[in-house]
Amino acid sequence: QVHLAESGGGLVQAGGSLRLSCAASGRTFSMFASGWFRQAPGKEREFVSGITPITGSTRYADSVKGRFTISRDNAKNTLYLQMNNLQPEDTAVYYCAARGDGGIVTLATFYDYWGQGTQVTVSP
Repeated sequence: QVHLAESGGGLVQAGGSLRLSCAASGRTFSMFASGWFRQAPGKEREFVSGITPITGSTRYADSVKGRFTISRDNAKNTLYLQMNNLQPEDTAVYYCAARGDGGIVTLATFYDYWGQGTQVTVSP
């Protein structure tokens, strides 16, 4: 019913920027809460940022506040994550996700749909 596909990952030097995209098929992002998670090797999947369906309210993990910006283009049914001033600790596989309810939740277990992930690697 819902398919998510991330793109935009890559290799960057510390201080650089990347813009991740997540294209959705099926239900539109405007109908549910969506966001971004990341997972580094040996670590659990952690919340990065989320956005609500109607008001577009956003939330960020403390570690990325001021550097990352989440946005949504309802017409294109695409979710974005602009990442600036990337640091080595940001290295991880980034996943976009969506959940049926409209509220933002930071636990990955509450999200229903996931993309395959896109690798982001930041060199020192």
